[in-house]
Amino acid sequence: MNDLDQFRRETRDWLTSNCPAGARGAGQIPWGSSKVALEPDVRLWLMRMADKGWTVPTWPEEYGGAGLSRDEYLALMDELRRIDARTPLTGRGVNYIGPTILEFGTDEQKARWLPKCARGEGGWCMGYSEPGAGSDLANLSCKAELRDDHYIVNGRKLWTSDAVESDLIFALVRTDPKAAKHEGISLMLIDMNQPGVAVRPIRLISGDSPFNETLFENALARKDDVIGPLNQGWTVGKRLLQFERSTHAGVNISGTQGRVADDSLADIMRRYLNGPAVDADLALAGMADASVADTGAVVANKGRIADDALRTRLLNYEMNSRAHRLTQRRVMEELQARAPGFGSSVVKLAGALLTKERHELHLSTLGLQGIGWDSPGFAAAELNATQTWLRQKSLTIAGGTAEVQLNIIAKRVLGLPD
Repeated sequence: MNDLDQFRRETRDWLTSNCPAGARGAGQIPWGSSKVALEPDVRLWLMRMADKGWTVPTWPEEYGGAGLSRDEYLALMDELRRIDARTPLTGRGVNYIGPTILEFGTDEQKARWLPKCARGEGGWCMGYSEPGAGSDLANLSCKAELRDDHYIVNGRKLWTSDAVESDLIFALVRTDPKAAKHEGISLMLIDMNQPGVAVRPIRLISGDSPFNETLFENALARKDDVIGPLNQGWTVGKRLLQFERSTHAGVNISGTQGRVADDSLADIMRRYLNGPAVDADLALAGMADASVADTGAVVANKGRIADDALRTRLLNYEMNSRAHRLTQRRVMEELQARAPGFGSSVVKLAGALLTKERHELHLSTLGLQGIGWDSPGFAAAELNATQTWLRQKSLTIAGGTAEVQLNIIAKRVLGLPD
């Protein structure tokens, strides 16, 4: 038995014994916010995994990680999937700002911030976009002025996801207003729980308010909470965006992965077709003797979907989904360092489009039961499906718009001219 096999066996035994029942399957996943109460099993799972260093498995041990190699990390992810365990910790602390501090932070910043991130002590949000600086991020005007040992921050940030429940924010701010557009910018850490920070929720068509406007009015930030060189935050901020996109793409090995759903065609049929149980794997081959009532899909005898167009869409989705998973694995295996590359933009964009298509298919299989909003005659799961479908429309905007990703792919991956 080689070392990796030994690691896998020991990992399997430990996870089987220590993962609580309430931390398996779909459910709550912590992201560090002190304002979100955790279920008992979820909290216990977080504590146990943090003690093992497995909330951030590839981070150095001195910063709360386990120092796992890439192969050990992948083995750990396989074993978590095997028992359907949820990730013990996710969010921008372990996936975005943590890896950025690990790469650009001083020794003091690493020692102060990374163990907190690894234990889920503080929920983070991201202060990048502004009313006049979206895709043209270098046009930002939120400013920070140094006074003694603190910066005074004034300005606005837009689309700050989860800001209402966040404890901290990492923000790009202008620290030298006289410098050129892409210079004079710094990446700064700011406490959200202070009088100088206000949050205004933005309500979406789905009824949710995950996005917010964040206002800074003489907010304070410590002088030693600038990550990377002062006035060179454009370079640091771009690296953080690569960590963000690799997380959206499911190829990051610098932080942690969430519970990976089975997005296969069989999974869609199992989860989305109501009525009598369908052996989805056999139905794919047209061999199951089953029927489904009250859905738009109308599964006929022999398990075949009667709608030819829908059947074709499902098969195309299945092929694209499998190709996407293979590409994810290839990108992860090609990473020669912990920092992600531009290939994450390819996987991020493809994954966002696939997820949107999956929810389109979901509503198609529900038929008229997929058009409910808040009225009698619809099950809770059906109403949730419609709201989720609307929410997923933002996937080609959040984490970098589809247009930005296409530009990156064209220039940095394909090498096309400007």
